[in-house]
Amino acid sequence: MVRKISGLNLEIVGEKPTEKVYTYTSKDIILYALGIGAQIEELPFIYENYHSGLKVFPSYATVVSKTALPRMGEIDFPRFIHGEELIRLYEPFEPRGEVKCNGQVKSIFDKEKAALVNVSFTGTNNKDIKIFEVESAFFYLGAGGFGGERGPKTEDLKPPEGKAPDFSISYPTAKTQAALYRLSGDYNPLHIDPEAAKHGGQECPILHGLCTYGFATRAILYGACDGDISRFKEFKARFTNVVYPGDTLITEGWKEKDRYIIQVRVGQRIVLSNAYAIIK
Repeated sequence: MVRKISGLNLEIVGEKPTEKVYTYTSKDIILYALGIGAQIEELPFIYENYHSGLKVFPSYATVVSKTALPRMGEIDFPRFIHGEELIRLYEPFEPRGEVKCNGQVKSIFDKEKAALVNVSFTGTNNKDIKIFEVESAFFYLGAGGFGGERGPKTEDLKPPEGKAPDFSISYPTAKTQAALYRLSGDYNPLHIDPEAAKHGGQECPILHGLCTYGFATRAILYGACDGDISRFKEFKARFTNVVYPGDTLITEGWKEKDRYIIQVRVGQRIVLSNAYAIIK
């Protein structure tokens, strides 16, 4: 018999990956760029006829990958919250085309008040060349306490005390940011419907975690890569606190050997933590 906790199918771990083909156009790329705050000065990311070709932000992997999110049961999505996200980039996205995506649930851990669901994704182009890997962790609130393992501890990453960041970039978000970002495919009502937000434990709709992640990616790209998308190889972050549309996001990076320690805050409230980026 398939076991279910709050609609979550615990037997899905290790099942055959979900396979999807994601087709996108320059319009999708531009819509995503605008959804993560790109401005008119960032013409290479928002103009399809840019002289050297339309560029794609590396964090677009988060959108493409989720099209292969496995069906995990009857999920109450306002209570299904992003915990962590990691992207590894092997090839830049083309400005239009197809990506073959696979998504598989790797583990489900019992955090008592929530179930922690870990999902891995891969994306390849039509030549079977790997474009990205994505690892996503989701907390399903109210689905814990089923007697499962708690899972391993993760590396604790903090900015060095007393040292100024090597870069710090502030981006304001618009009051309409979540309404715009959701058009790239994340239609969780938590981010637009006040009643759904209250059902999910929030006072009002909050910004998508992956929208904040995209804003951070933009800042890292300009702060650490000089705008060169080919240098952006890996970015991992933990979603620490909520962001509301209209907040200003401050992304800071500290160079440490072969990577940057990353932190994103709204004022003094840390919203992305335990984060790093690998730049080549």
